[in-house]
Amino acid sequence: MAQLFISYSHRDEKALDRLHKHLAMLKRESLIDTWHDRRILAGSDIDRDIELRLAESEIFVPLISPDFIASEYCYDKEMTEALRRHEEGSLRVIPVILEPCDWQSTPLGKLKALPKDGVPISVWSNENVAYLDVITELRRVLASNAGGNTTSQSADSQSADSQSNRTTTVPQPRRYRIKREFDAIDIAEFSDNAFDVVRDYFRISIDELRQIGDPIRARFENMGERSFSCTVLNKAIRNQEAHITVHSRGAADWGNISYSFRPRAEPNTANGFLQVAATEYELFLKLNFFGSSRDEISASPKEAAERLWQEFVAQAGLEG
Repeated sequence: MAQLFISYSHRDEKALDRLHKHLAMLKRESLIDTWHDRRILAGSDIDRDIELRLAESEIFVPLISPDFIASEYCYDKEMTEALRRHEEGSLRVIPVILEPCDWQSTPLGKLKALPKDGVPISVWSNENVAYLDVITELRRVLASNAGGNTTSQSADSQSADSQSNRTTTVPQPRRYRIKREFDAIDIAEFSDNAFDVVRDYFRISIDELRQIGDPIRARFENMGERSFSCTVLNKAIRNQEAHITVHSRGAADWGNISYSFRPRAEPNTANGFLQVAATEYELFLKLNFFGSSRDEISASPKEAAERLWQEFVAQAGLEG
């Protein structure tokens, strides 16, 4: 069982929690045991505990963000010691880039970072796909170590210019809500736009899954102007498959957008639907799940796409 030391800024605790959820299968398979400073017991010598745990670890995973780089403890103590051991070959350092920052100017800039090409998790359209890429690469490292390979400098090193640069989003101006009435044209246009958002979200997410490669295979297929179908195959779990077909139905009485968890399903079949609804200020979508005790969910088009994606990939044993 490999010992992972996770180094992070306390301002990035949400990212740490999310990473732990994605590490769950590796833990269940007894491939890893993770440690971070939240496991230090009350009354313990903090510095001593960290030194001991770092000395026992085989893999060091720093969660890189502006806050990590600004942290004297994370950067000057934990990372410096980890890189020293990395250079001597007794520890493998695997940076995980959470947010855009000047990490390539640090000593970590010479190492291969995760997720793919060092693209920060926060700029992926679906962050869970980014975390899945991290887990997939960790599996490769663990398999390599199990095969008798120790820390490889050549496997970790790559030129800094191969890492993709991303800029932070410029804050948007304040939006004011104005009461209004919505007519049939407003609803139809909102429905068309919502379908486009859902379709683009699935297409981009499928592309990201395809970049991960084994054990995941993924396919997106347009079935005409207002329909699409997706398939995800997880070869790590007995070729477990997930399918979904989505149709734009226009001004339908029981759903403007329908979906079915079957490949290339006909428009007259559905497992649920998205219905356009309105408040005094705005239009939104209601998610309805046929054959489920769950209540309807109100969401924006992007939120609806995210929720539908989660329902879809869960069938293939993925957390999305």
